[in-house]
Amino acid sequence: MSDSTPPAAHAQCRRLDGSVAIVTGAAHGVGVAYARRLASEGAAVVVADLDGVGAEQVCSAIEADGGRAVPVTADIAEEDAVRDMVKAAVAEFGTVTALVNNAAMFSIVPMSRVGFDRIEPDEWDRLMAVNIKGTWLSCRAVAPVMRDHGYGKIVNISSTAALSGSTTRIHYVTAKAAIIGFTRSLARELGPDGITVNCIAPGGTLSEENPDEATLARRTAALGDRALRRVQMPADLVGALAFLVSPDSDFITGQTLVVDGGSVML
Repeated sequence: MSDSTPPAAHAQCRRLDGSVAIVTGAAHGVGVAYARRLASEGAAVVVADLDGVGAEQVCSAIEADGGRAVPVTADIAEEDAVRDMVKAAVAEFGTVTALVNNAAMFSIVPMSRVGFDRIEPDEWDRLMAVNIKGTWLSCRAVAPVMRDHGYGKIVNISSTAALSGSTTRIHYVTAKAAIIGFTRSLARELGPDGITVNCIAPGGTLSEENPDEATLARRTAALGDRALRRVQMPADLVGALAFLVSPDSDFITGQTLVVDGGSVML
């Protein structure tokens, strides 16, 4: 299991002591970095993923670093699985104070990178079920727990592809654009309950565990559009997430934070 975010680098910062965070899609890629960074700042982490074995490995790494974590096998496109995920979090840690909606069809659960007229309807439906419906189901399941405490942090993961467009993978771009609108609407609905809802839009990130030459070439090609001329790594995203989950962002909601090295500037 790769680890691009050494927890020791942030061990002195304990902004999240007492927090309980669910991170979906946390067994691979950027999700691993998200989970380990939150744990390093004191959060108890529910590592949720389709890959139960991978989730257990991430939890073992967190515990080896002195953190607390529990693995949950879940398909976020399934209502019962999402409900059980939240129940497991509450049973293990007593509450849920943060939800990171990171799970998506992308590379581990692959999608096609083809023109819009070559995408199969079944693939379109599955991607929407995971990338949009899964986010909605997860928020719906966790909101009652957060309402009971009058406090909570929801962070959705979009993409700069939703801001700039793409000549391929239009289903993915469409879903990530929907996440931005979803974030704004949900922030208004949950604001009166003391729950913030924000969004991170990462640029193309080298999150693949064993990238092939085509993937490396695609990530390197993005350098020409960036103010900061280097490949984006998972470690570049975790600080933004920790901020949005922490009390430091308590008066920020409905916002999309672009983290892409200065490619898309709003």
